[in-house]
Amino acid sequence: MRVFGLQGSLNRLSQHGNVQLSTNEQDRLRALALWQETGDVRLACRTFGIARATLYRWQRRFNPQDLTSLRDRSRRPHRVRSPRWSFDLIQAVKCLRETYPRWGKDKLVVLLKRQGRSASTSTVGRILTYLRKHGRLIEPLRYAISARKRRAARPDATRKPPDYVPRRPGDLIQLDTLDLRPVPGVLLKQFTARDVISRWDVLEAHHRATAQLASQFIQTLKQRMPFPLRAFQVDGGSEFYADFEEACREYGIRLFVLPPRSPKLNGAVERANRTHTEEFYEVTPCSWKVQELNEELLQWEKIYNTIRPHQALGYLTPLQFLEQQGMIANKNPSLSHMC
Repeated sequence: MRVFGLQGSLNRLSQHGNVQLSTNEQDRLRALALWQETGDVRLACRTFGIARATLYRWQRRFNPQDLTSLRDRSRRPHRVRSPRWSFDLIQAVKCLRETYPRWGKDKLVVLLKRQGRSASTSTVGRILTYLRKHGRLIEPLRYAISARKRRAARPDATRKPPDYVPRRPGDLIQLDTLDLRPVPGVLLKQFTARDVISRWDVLEAHHRATAQLASQFIQTLKQRMPFPLRAFQVDGGSEFYADFEEACREYGIRLFVLPPRSPKLNGAVERANRTHTEEFYEVTPCSWKVQELNEELLQWEKIYNTIRPHQALGYLTPLQFLEQQGMIANKNPSLSHMC
């Protein structure tokens, strides 16, 4: 391997004065030094990944007495076309734009023609840019015709901290709702809860999804989940405001709210909704009366939590996973609804 550096004269030159060279400028100096040392143009070009024309151009520009000759030069053309707009045309465009502030250059060209003035669309666009750049065009303020309602602050609902990592069942339970539309004109709502550690699911159907019903769903979770509830994660749905938030505060359950338009952060319960749709609703001739449907959902919940193997749990059921981890007893009285 050939090791090369700056020649002594060029090295002393680079240290002369207070001239500071950038990395690109130092590479140009090294390329010229390598060419001067070896006399091999191809080697210098191949080493620094440049074309011969580029190296020749650097050589022509380089002044050994002035290192600033290696710096980048402006690529602005030597001859730049100057505007030839008349003052009258500028004033006419300005007047029309201020009279009709939301009309674009295409419409302004038509209005100028009505006044007997000839100007292309691009010319009018350049005039508008010129007027804005020099602060001569007064753009009107926009008036809002509909104000977006700002929801009240939620002191008990926060983003999940990055350092909050669920390690035990109950540390993070994701909640969501599923729309059920079996026939035209019928709409039911299913509340779905999934524990991200044990994959334990709880389901409950209602006619609507309201904050009051969501708060009642917490009671259902306390009865059907065989571990303490420590934190919920929900989206920004209105059913998870008001009564639901107060219930979480009353039970001492932390409430995490997702950022807008980020369902993937609630991926566990979103996947649960798909599973229940494909494996229960699409293959079961269930009733669409809420009371009867909840009885059928309870039977499916039992199958899901105690019989269905879960790939994520090594093909154990959620119940087997909890028993294997020693988190619940083999005969836990809180699971009597599963018998």
